[in-house]
Amino acid sequence: MGRAWTGVKRWSGRNPRLSRVVWFTLGLALLALLIWAIYPAKNQGRGAMINQGAQPVGVARALSGDVNITLNALGTVTPLTTATVRPQVGGMLVKINFTEGQMVKAGDILAQIDPRPYQAALDQARGQLARNMATLTNARVDLERYKALQAQNAIAAQQVSSQEALVKSTEGIIISDQANVQTARINLGYTNIVSPVDGRAGIHLVDIGNIVSAGQSNGIVVVTQLDPMSVLFTIPEDNIRTVLERVNSGAVLPVDVYDRSQTNKIASGVLSAVDTVVDPATGSVKLRAMFDNKDRRLFPAQFVNVRLLVNTLRNQTTVPVPAVQRGADGAYVFLVRPDKTVTQRAVKIGIQDGDKMQVLSGLQPGDTVVVDGADRLRDGADVEIPNLTGQIAAPSGGTQDEAVRAARRAQLQDVMNKACSADLKRHCADAADARETRMCLFRNRSELSADCSRAMSQLRQAGSGRRGGGGGGR
Repeated sequence: MGRAWTGVKRWSGRNPRLSRVVWFTLGLALLALLIWAIYPAKNQGRGAMINQGAQPVGVARALSGDVNITLNALGTVTPLTTATVRPQVGGMLVKINFTEGQMVKAGDILAQIDPRPYQAALDQARGQLARNMATLTNARVDLERYKALQAQNAIAAQQVSSQEALVKSTEGIIISDQANVQTARINLGYTNIVSPVDGRAGIHLVDIGNIVSAGQSNGIVVVTQLDPMSVLFTIPEDNIRTVLERVNSGAVLPVDVYDRSQTNKIASGVLSAVDTVVDPATGSVKLRAMFDNKDRRLFPAQFVNVRLLVNTLRNQTTVPVPAVQRGADGAYVFLVRPDKTVTQRAVKIGIQDGDKMQVLSGLQPGDTVVVDGADRLRDGADVEIPNLTGQIAAPSGGTQDEAVRAARRAQLQDVMNKACSADLKRHCADAADARETRMCLFRNRSELSADCSRAMSQLRQAGSGRRGGGGGGR
């Protein structure tokens, strides 16, 4: 080895330019050998067109369960009662008996107006009533006396009639005085401003020492009822028939309200009323839902997202929403077979309930469907399922899938026989079966006739139109 290396160095010294070329070529050969050792060889023939490696996917099982039919809407929290407390008599405000934000009861005294002028008016009305009562008593005594004298023919009948008229006139004055006393008593009571409803008192609008008057535009305070609380929302007129059918049948429709992000549920209640007309401007109908708001989570004028549960469908076949793919021919899913290959199955879907989709036909509970990685699959592709637990059951409707695949193979063979008859005789006369015929056409694709190339291209496009969006399975 030493003498050989010495000879190589002598040769390199005598031929410097040629030695650089030789050493450079040797280095490229070693690099190519290293790459060949690291990366596996690519498949030849039909494997160059179709990726034979298993595609990792996520799977889930079709289940049987309940599907909720819900309507989503935007709503506003609306109190059943909002009362602006206004004074009913005028005067100086001398007392405020509530704190802002306090819960009050109906009849609680919230504020007081100076009662002294109204107390004086009541006393004056009482005095006038007492004086006229005394006058009436005296007139009645005189009338009895005059009647006794008339019976003895001691006085004229004219005098008795005049006395009777005086008694009746005084009785009318007494009735008027009693009404004046009642009015004065009512006005005195109005000096105590009370809450008309149960609820929360807001910020006071008038301070102590201000002069208030009856019926002024701004009140003393606004009291809002918080329990129970209602939510007003609207739904499209197209959905009102379904809601009314359930309501007229006596069903109680649950209603849930969520915050602006639609992630946190605020409260649960029931539908209480449906409006009688459709708003012609928006084509919607207004509904009211009632809520027990004892925890005070619903706040007046708050914006909420409403979910009205119209009906619940029992024992429905459902799959996760990502399992449903959509193509030119409609919705489909990829079913996983026990040999870890997939078959494409057309399905008819119904309504979506959260993260699951109702399947009306095409699947049965227990079928395994692809939920992640379906965009890189084709019909018949091999898949790998990481973290698989349990066995994969055979898909339902296997006979139907075989019939579909057989029909597609027959279509392919018919197209090849018609459009590629001359090419088959020239290049593939020795092919034993349909698979070898297709492989032969692919190997000689550069020499095919225009009609045959066009037909094969159309078949590939038709086949890819039913696949997922990715190109990894071609």
